[in-house]
Amino acid sequence: MQIIDTHQHFWNYDPQRHDWINEDMQKIRKNFLPEDLAPILKENKVAGCISVQVDQTLEETDFLLTLAKRNDFIKGVVGWVDLRSSDLEATLNHYKDSIALKGFRHIIQGEATGFMLQPKLIAGLNKLPAHGYTYDLLIYAHQLKEANELIKQLSPDLPIVIDHIAKPAIKNNEIAEWEKGITALAQYPNVYCKISGMVTEAHWGTWTMATLQPYLDKVVAAFGPNRILFGTDWPVCLVAVSYSTWLNGIQTYFNTFSNAEQESIFAINAIKFYKL
Repeated sequence: MQIIDTHQHFWNYDPQRHDWINEDMQKIRKNFLPEDLAPILKENKVAGCISVQVDQTLEETDFLLTLAKRNDFIKGVVGWVDLRSSDLEATLNHYKDSIALKGFRHIIQGEATGFMLQPKLIAGLNKLPAHGYTYDLLIYAHQLKEANELIKQLSPDLPIVIDHIAKPAIKNNEIAEWEKGITALAQYPNVYCKISGMVTEAHWGTWTMATLQPYLDKVVAAFGPNRILFGTDWPVCLVAVSYSTWLNGIQTYFNTFSNAEQESIFAINAIKFYKL
């Protein structure tokens, strides 16, 4: 069965630029580049990956596109552009020949209330479908209500994927409000969900798959096997889990699903969503 990891990151570590990597995350305070990931993908029989932005600059987008050009296992790039910019159309046209560029993301989880409802942002997002781009929505669970208000105003032709199941506070067993919010977003047929980044929202040293199961169950119930994407969030996940342990855990969770459903979750949905 083919596997595509729809969520991983590369960076040349810089203490200022990557100040979100705090003291507790010492393990990932270093460079992570394609030569570090390639043997891991090979060992785990993963066919390729989607590389997702960390820095909010056009230089970051160009950096990831350069890596994709040099490494054929990087099947696509989710970059960054300023969606509120008056030059957005020109920027999107600048990237029109960049085959690897599949979509964009902004670190909305770090933004204040109301960020998603800015008219300029909504207008920018509504320009993406004409250029064939997707949008990765990175939010915390408490932002789900605002995300719903946003999606109501977006073109149904914009493929949107919720990163990291919207980051519920798994370590505090918070589930009811998050479930309401995630189920509300699942009503939009253009909205998908990434099963990724969950372990970093749990207690790093003591979580088990049983800890995560109630959240996985709710995501599967809400989105079904045709709108779920598998991702690892490597190397961020390394603070709480190894690559292979995460992959094996998710494969085990889905092993009672039909072969067709497993193929969808681990590869086909990614191919369709990101047009790989």
